[in-house]
Amino acid sequence: MCSMMVSRELFNVPSFIQPLVGSEIRTVEMHTSGEAARIQRSLARSQYDHLRRSIIYEPCSHQDMYGAVLRPHTELVDSGEAHMEALFLTHEGYVVMCGHATITLGRFLVDCTDETIFPRRKDLQFDKDEKQVEFRLHALVGLVCMTVPIVEVNGFWRMVTSRLITIFSVPTFATAIDLSVSIPVSLRWAELGDDTHVTVDVGFGGAFYAIAPASALGFPASLAKPDIPAQRLKFKEAFNASSDLRARLHNPDDENPQYLYGIMVTDTGSNDELPTTPGCTGAETGLYFFGDQQVDRSPTGSVVQARVALAMAKCQRKLDESWTYHSLVSKAIGGYRNAFVGRPVQELKVSRNKAWRIEVSGQASYIGTSTFIAEEDDDIGKGFSFRSLGI
Repeated sequence: MCSMMVSRELFNVPSFIQPLVGSEIRTVEMHTSGEAARIQRSLARSQYDHLRRSIIYEPCSHQDMYGAVLRPHTELVDSGEAHMEALFLTHEGYVVMCGHATITLGRFLVDCTDETIFPRRKDLQFDKDEKQVEFRLHALVGLVCMTVPIVEVNGFWRMVTSRLITIFSVPTFATAIDLSVSIPVSLRWAELGDDTHVTVDVGFGGAFYAIAPASALGFPASLAKPDIPAQRLKFKEAFNASSDLRARLHNPDDENPQYLYGIMVTDTGSNDELPTTPGCTGAETGLYFFGDQQVDRSPTGSVVQARVALAMAKCQRKLDESWTYHSLVSKAIGGYRNAFVGRPVQELKVSRNKAWRIEVSGQASYIGTSTFIAEEDDDIGKGFSFRSLGI
């Protein structure tokens, strides 16, 4: 197994460019089931949006990019409750939780031996029986725990890539099942035909998500070759126009205003044959639209949590029953390695209502390192959104 320690020499800017550098951001490039995660390794001190624009916007990136800023000193980290904090970045802004990026960070930080990047690495506890370490991440949604399988190589821990990283959800629950949502005339799409309403479920998995079969939206049930154009269909805008749906966006443990973060379109009702991870009793595929109509390449870990909670609320799943969740990418690649596995492991209560703690397991891989620079007088190099131009 190869070590993945990143040396600082990898980030050197060529000498002929160095005199022109006005700002510099160093990143590690990774992906989880095809969804990119750009990890910004500096401590962002006071404001973060210039970092988000620099590494998420064009010309350095694209509209579907995802990123994370590591913060090694927060109240939960300094108290010892968490090992690291992360701010999750999208083209639209910041999100409270992201499953695929959390899996990515689990691998990166356990592999990382540089204590200037990860000062609390020495506090990770090795479970000799399970051959794994527990890692606690401080996210905006709260404290997120995960386990990372490891092996010792030349005195250093490294993740075992033949096993899965597992994250444990915050309390996850359903807030609406088979909710009829009226679609405003101005936001309807041709595939609806004469239908004026669509039926959706709403679940919480760190944020709120609407979940609907493709057939309920007027599209073929199968996602084998989906023809669901993200740029034309404003799913989130249409659903957010529903006062009935907005009324379901309530988390009893958080009195802050809530919003619908994304729409998961599933292949429920299709006859597609899907690779199933060993130990799972079934599989399904989903296509997730989030943020500013971004499309997720991964099965979307936090939405998997909400989907499992909805299945439990509908009595379609049993406690400790594992299920395979594919994205369009993992389905097209074939096999089950790039799919996620979701499993309900604990039933609990949130304000007298049923909720569950969900395990989501998946893989993360390295794809490179980068140094992004901007010259002092290069306003475009500081980041722009092509979509905001109205094109």
